Amino acid sequence: MSFLPQEIIRRKRDGETLTEAEIAAFVSGVSDESVSEGQIAAFAMAVYFRGLSADELHVLTREIVTSGRRLSFDDGGPPTVDKHSTGGVGDKVSLVLAPLLAEYGLRVPMISGRGLAHTGGTLDKLESIPGFRTDLPLLRFEQVLAEVGCAMVGQTPEIAPLDGRLYALRDVTATVPSIPLVAASIVSKKVAEGASALVLDVKYGKGAFFPDPSDAEQLASTLLDLAREMGVDATALLTSMDEPLGQAVGNALEVREAIACLRGDGPADLRELTLEICSEAVSAATGCDLEAARPRLSEILDSGAGLERFRRLVELQGGDARVIDDPDSLPAAPIRTELTTPDSGFVREFDALEVGWTSVMLGAGRRGVADQIDPAVGVELLVKIGTEVEAGQPVARIHARTAEQAAAARKRLSAALTVSDQAPRVPPLVLKRLPGQV
Repeated sequence: MSFLPQEIIRRKRDGETLTEAEIAAFVSGVSDESVSEGQIAAFAMAVYFRGLSADELHVLTREIVTSGRRLSFDDGGPPTVDKHSTGGVGDKVSLVLAPLLAEYGLRVPMISGRGLAHTGGTLDKLESIPGFRTDLPLLRFEQVLAEVGCAMVGQTPEIAPLDGRLYALRDVTATVPSIPLVAASIVSKKVAEGASALVLDVKYGKGAFFPDPSDAEQLASTLLDLAREMGVDATALLTSMDEPLGQAVGNALEVREAIACLRGDGPADLRELTLEICSEAVSAATGCDLEAARPRLSEILDSGAGLERFRRLVELQGGDARVIDDPDSLPAAPIRTELTTPDSGFVREFDALEVGWTSVMLGAGRRGVADQIDPAVGVELLVKIGTEVEAGQPVARIHARTAEQAAAARKRLSAALTVSDQAPRVPPLVLKRLPGQV
């Protein structure tokens, strides 16, 4: 490396604009491991506080993409489309969306990530299915995509490998909520996977990385601009994360809930948001009117056709497809205990951030880069904001590995729950569509 990593870090720390050559040199050092993990963490923290200009962000994203192969699907086949959530608690939309859009007739080459901080990751959820491989070689990824219409993997030595190292370090260095780092990570993966259209689910609220709606909208605008610069048609939805999506928070628990949704059942908010994002995806990929696709998408969910597509995906990626018919064969925690409310009234809040951290504390997320995920543990919420409850009523179910963990989770969840005399205003699931209002 012709540039000293510490000098590049210092310049960004001091608010200076890095040159294209400096960014390329630093990224090259990350790839060949001549830049240490400590230096990567320092760079991420400098970017967290100082940000990146539009030009710096474009260069960084391009370098991440070119660290591996960029797939192309100019073969006259179905349009390629994907979605990405900026991180939510209980957000298992991708597990439903990919087979649903594939059954609709689109191609979904989905490169996903692992859990970050208090939020879950699609890869961790899929890997709770016994045998499911998210580390497919590129050729196998393309074969699964051709046969099923969707494939779901993580970064590999062939596809955006640089993002994998950056992603893991951001998780454990408190630099996840950085708009440029989030944007570079998301867009690089979608460009590398060959998606021609992209729907961005940008979360706001207590359980989001950017709680303030104005910050979430700034992130959405940054993502949209960057995606379009990189040649991807993109739209964005600002969606609420003041409470977890659905009821299940935890890897196997969320797979179970996604399977229920693909059967036409499952929580109403999960179904509603999935259909909203899928409609956006169909519109972005085909140019049809937003509302035109929704009846067909609803029909696919209710018919179970999307579930059969998911079954084939699980089979071809090495998973035990028996979980489709028997979700009880998914990993299960040895201890299950319920939390009851001491008060009567209306649920005003079940703090999504605290629920997310409770799930991490139980073992469903990582505190360090090398931590192993426990696929069985987590939390089921039995109430939503606005639910009327009576004293002594169960409001959550804790799935734990040990009695000590269950007791700690009970204490934390108790503090996250607020019950009041007055029925609260329930926030809209979708606040805004960019561009334009919903």
